[in-house]
Amino acid sequence: MQFLKGSKSYSIITGTCPVCQEESMYKDSNPYKLHNIFKMHEKCSNCGTKYKMEPSFFFGAMYVSYALGVAVSVAAFIISYVFLDGGLMTTFLAITGTLVVLMPLLLRLSRNIWINMFLSYNEAA
Repeated sequence: MQFLKGSKSYSIITGTCPVCQEESMYKDSNPYKLHNIFKMHEKCSNCGTKYKMEPSFFFGAMYVSYALGVAVSVAAFIISYVFLDGGLMTTFLAITGTLVVLMPLLLRLSRNIWINMFLSYNEAA
Protein backbone atom coordinates (compact mmCIF):
# COMPACT_ATOMS: atom_id res chain seq x y z
CA MET A 1 0.00 0.00 0.00
CA GLN A 2 3.04 2.25 0.44
CA PHE A 3 3.22 2.78 -3.35
CA LEU A 4 -0.03 4.81 -3.15
CA LYS A 5 1.31 7.19 -0.50
CA GLY A 6 0.87 10.77 -1.56
CA SER A 7 -2.38 10.10 -3.41
CA LYS A 8 -5.92 10.66 -2.22
CA SER A 9 -6.54 6.93 -2.67
CA TYR A 10 -4.04 6.12 0.07
CA SER A 11 -5.75 8.42 2.56
CA ILE A 12 -9.24 7.21 1.60
CA ILE A 13 -8.40 3.51 1.87
CA THR A 14 -6.31 3.73 5.06
CA GLY A 15 -8.27 6.47 6.86
CA THR A 16 -5.14 8.50 7.52
CA CYS A 17 -4.77 12.27 7.71
CA PRO A 18 -5.37 13.66 4.21
CA VAL A 19 -2.56 16.22 4.57
CA CYS A 20 0.40 14.23 5.97
CA GLN A 21 -0.96 10.66 5.67
CA GLU A 22 0.90 9.62 8.83
CA GLU A 23 -1.79 9.23 11.51
CA SER A 24 -5.22 7.61 11.52
CA MET A 25 -8.11 10.05 11.80
CA TYR A 26 -10.04 7.61 13.98
CA LYS A 27 -9.44 6.78 17.64
CA ASP A 28 -10.16 3.10 16.96
CA SER A 29 -9.05 1.69 13.62
CA ASN A 30 -11.62 -1.14 13.72
CA PRO A 31 -14.92 0.16 12.25
CA TYR A 32 -16.81 -2.87 13.60
CA LYS A 33 -16.44 -1.69 17.20
CA LEU A 34 -19.70 0.18 16.86
CA HIS A 35 -19.45 2.14 20.11
CA ASN A 36 -16.34 3.90 18.69
CA ILE A 37 -17.39 4.19 15.06
CA PHE A 38 -17.86 8.00 15.10
CA LYS A 39 -14.97 8.82 17.46
CA MET A 40 -12.30 10.81 15.64
CA HIS A 41 -9.26 12.73 16.80
CA GLU A 42 -9.80 16.48 16.87
CA LYS A 43 -6.64 17.11 14.87
CA CYS A 44 -3.62 15.29 13.51
CA SER A 45 -0.83 15.00 16.06
CA ASN A 46 1.76 14.98 13.26
CA CYS A 47 0.81 18.03 11.15
CA GLY A 48 -1.94 19.68 13.24
CA THR A 49 -4.67 19.46 10.59
CA LYS A 50 -8.07 19.99 12.16
CA TYR A 51 -10.45 17.27 10.94
CA LYS A 52 -13.74 18.96 11.80
CA MET A 53 -13.21 22.16 9.87
CA GLU A 54 -16.61 23.52 10.88
CA PRO A 55 -19.52 22.30 13.01
CA SER A 56 -21.42 19.45 11.35
CA PHE A 57 -18.74 19.15 8.64
CA PHE A 58 -19.30 15.43 8.16
CA PHE A 59 -23.04 15.79 7.44
CA GLY A 60 -21.97 16.13 3.80
CA ALA A 61 -20.57 12.61 3.99
CA MET A 62 -24.18 11.38 4.01
CA TYR A 63 -24.39 12.17 0.29
CA VAL A 64 -21.25 10.13 -0.36
CA SER A 65 -22.61 7.33 1.84
CA TYR A 66 -25.83 7.28 -0.17
CA ALA A 67 -23.91 6.94 -3.44
CA LEU A 68 -21.73 4.16 -2.01
CA GLY A 69 -24.84 2.38 -0.69
CA VAL A 70 -26.50 2.51 -4.10
CA ALA A 71 -23.33 1.18 -5.77
CA VAL A 72 -23.07 -1.70 -3.28
CA SER A 73 -26.79 -2.46 -3.67
CA VAL A 74 -26.52 -2.61 -7.45
CA ALA A 75 -23.49 -4.89 -7.19
CA ALA A 76 -25.31 -7.18 -4.73
CA PHE A 77 -28.34 -7.24 -7.02
CA ILE A 78 -26.30 -8.17 -10.09
CA ILE A 79 -24.39 -10.89 -8.24
CA SER A 80 -27.48 -12.35 -6.57
CA TYR A 81 -30.07 -12.05 -9.33
CA VAL A 82 -28.04 -12.34 -12.51
CA PHE A 83 -25.07 -14.54 -11.65
CA LEU A 84 -26.52 -16.71 -8.86
CA ASP A 85 -30.00 -16.80 -10.45
CA GLY A 86 -31.75 -15.98 -7.15
CA GLY A 87 -35.40 -15.05 -6.83
CA LEU A 88 -36.68 -11.63 -5.82
CA MET A 89 -36.84 -12.44 -2.09
CA THR A 90 -33.35 -13.94 -2.13
CA THR A 91 -32.03 -10.89 -3.97
CA PHE A 92 -33.74 -8.53 -1.53
CA LEU A 93 -32.22 -10.38 1.43
CA ALA A 94 -28.80 -10.37 -0.24
CA ILE A 95 -28.94 -6.60 -0.76
CA THR A 96 -30.18 -5.96 2.79
CA GLY A 97 -27.61 -8.29 4.33
CA THR A 98 -24.79 -6.79 2.32
CA LEU A 99 -25.72 -3.25 3.36
CA VAL A 100 -26.03 -4.20 7.04
CA VAL A 101 -22.70 -6.03 7.09
CA LEU A 102 -20.84 -3.29 5.19
CA MET A 103 -22.47 -0.32 6.99
CA PRO A 104 -19.49 0.46 9.27
CA LEU A 105 -17.05 0.29 6.36
CA LEU A 106 -19.27 2.45 4.15
CA LEU A 107 -19.65 5.02 6.92
CA ARG A 108 -15.89 5.34 7.42
CA LEU A 109 -15.20 5.26 3.70
CA SER A 110 -17.72 8.04 3.04
CA ARG A 111 -16.12 10.22 5.72
CA ASN A 112 -12.69 9.56 4.23
CA ILE A 113 -13.87 10.48 0.74
CA TRP A 114 -15.64 13.61 2.02
CA ILE A 115 -12.64 15.06 3.86
CA ASN A 116 -10.35 14.24 0.94
CA MET A 117 -12.56 16.37 -1.30
CA PHE A 118 -11.48 19.42 0.71
CA LEU A 119 -7.91 18.66 1.84
CA SER A 120 -4.92 17.54 -0.20
CA TYR A 121 -1.62 15.83 0.52
CA ASN A 122 1.24 18.13 1.43
CA GLU A 123 4.64 16.48 1.35
CA ALA A 124 6.13 19.22 3.54
CA ALA A 125 3.63 18.64 6.36
